[in-house]
Amino acid sequence: MLQYPHIDPIAVSLGPVRIHWYGIMYLLGFAGGWWLARYRARQPGSSWKAADVDDFVFYAMLGVILGGRIGYVLFYGLPLWRSDWLYLFTIWEGGMSFHGGMLGVIAATAIFARQRGRRIGDVFDFAVPLPGVGLFFGRIGNFINGELWGRPTDVPWAMLVPDPNGGAAIARHPSQLYEATLEGLVLFSILWLYTSRPRPRYAPSGLFLICYSVARIAVEFVREPDVQIGYLAGGWFTMGQLLSLPMLALGIAMMLFAYQQRAPSGNFAAAQ
Repeated sequence: MLQYPHIDPIAVSLGPVRIHWYGIMYLLGFAGGWWLARYRARQPGSSWKAADVDDFVFYAMLGVILGGRIGYVLFYGLPLWRSDWLYLFTIWEGGMSFHGGMLGVIAATAIFARQRGRRIGDVFDFAVPLPGVGLFFGRIGNFINGELWGRPTDVPWAMLVPDPNGGAAIARHPSQLYEATLEGLVLFSILWLYTSRPRPRYAPSGLFLICYSVARIAVEFVREPDVQIGYLAGGWFTMGQLLSLPMLALGIAMMLFAYQQRAPSGNFAAAQ
């Protein structure tokens, strides 16, 4: 068993100003995604310019933050919001929903695509490698905050974490690190390689939905559900799995549609 290091969630404290590791992780995720998108836009044949990337990342940041927080409160935190109406705004304490963030990014992407005269599918296809970077850093933030732990286990790499009821430390799956690996590094690597050359429109987006949903559904089997919700059915089925199943179905449908239609991507100038 491994001892959880109990990292202080506050990275810097200057009088009344406190900078949390969770916020720093989000900044690293956005910065990494911006840098990678700029790099991809500079590649020969890309129809994207640096200014396009800058504006899109700004829109996406708003979508992630607003959608992620609102989605978490609606999907997981309604009881907490009922007891404290300011709970919606305490982002520094953690509590962001990927599924809510994705809906926020969809809305932001639609607005960006309309303003720039691009197909929304092309914008999605260009952006799909980038969430893996943010998810990696976001899950590391969850680990530092000591939240979203996995179920009790006796595997050698289990983390000994405090019992919320005050008892002896409990050995749990470090599910945050599982998700940082699968939803972050593995997801990014697959999508980055896949989108390195032209693909049919909607194929990268479909592959993203498939890879993320499979990774999330798998990790949910060892992740402790949010205490205010618990298991939805059977002692194993969780809200995360429920929200991921439609993504999996949509991703498969998009891949089939993309390779049936084989519409050229608008992200490559030669394909236009």
